[in-house]
Amino acid sequence: MKVGVIGLGTMGMGAALNLHRKGHQVIGCELHEAARAEFIAAGAAAVASPAELPADLDAVVVFVINAAQTEQVLFGGGVGSAGASADGCLARLNKGAVILCCATIAPEAAKALGARITAAGFLMLDSPVSGGKAGAQGGTLTVMGAGSDAAFAKARPVLDAIAAKVWQLGTEPGVGSTVKMVNQLLAGVHIATAAEALALGIRAGADPKTLFEVISASAGSSWMWQNRVPHVLDGDDTPLSAVSIFVKDLGIVLDQARALTFPLPLAATAHQLFLAAAAHGEGAKDDVFVIRVWQALTGIELPKKSGGG
Repeated sequence: MKVGVIGLGTMGMGAALNLHRKGHQVIGCELHEAARAEFIAAGAAAVASPAELPADLDAVVVFVINAAQTEQVLFGGGVGSAGASADGCLARLNKGAVILCCATIAPEAAKALGARITAAGFLMLDSPVSGGKAGAQGGTLTVMGAGSDAAFAKARPVLDAIAAKVWQLGTEPGVGSTVKMVNQLLAGVHIATAAEALALGIRAGADPKTLFEVISASAGSSWMWQNRVPHVLDGDDTPLSAVSIFVKDLGIVLDQARALTFPLPLAATAHQLFLAAAAHGEGAKDDVFVIRVWQALTGIELPKKSGGG
């Protein structure tokens, strides 16, 4: 299959490399030159903008940040309700091609994108993913998919290359994004809670590495505790998923809850903690470094990166 992958970040790079390794003709699309160079070094092709993608793509996988970016890379600027301008990638697709929209976006945004993509003559999967960097690199992502049977069938070679589990959640876009929204509620609360618990342990005098080992083998553990706390123990705030992502994603959760008149006190508190971390200058840091909110409030000392970094 001839596939464009837009967004060669943590998730998109892993997915694109797996598509390339499994024999697809893959063209990456990424603004940042270093990411393009990395992808080209792997033997694949990369361009800087959707307008530079080849004009005969069978599928496009979109790994950007939000709904606005998804709309921009698909439709470009100055378009009507269904059309695509030359700077959007829809102008580069074969008719009947499939678009996999993998960003975490609001369900209503997924529905609106689906309507525009269908009106333009293409297939769309509302297909947010979970699994992090390891899942992207290993081709073992979980895809929370929604779309027509035809869209799933057309996308199957792509899904087989990037995912270990594909949930077929419904025939209409929006259902996949609804499920991902619930996942992000849990993920954000779990990260904030893990940071809070670790900070409390440090303040009370527990050795953080020992604390991590004990809790990891106890009932209080969680996937996020085991996955994220090692970043703090290593003193490494390199973003695999950034604080700002959860400012956005928990914002989506809370917006949807308000529309449903549904109270979410825990998610709202977690959102405020991520906002506080971003306001403190941590927005581009790894998401578990929301712990620096407690560091700023209480003066706890966090583990330092080996070598003094």
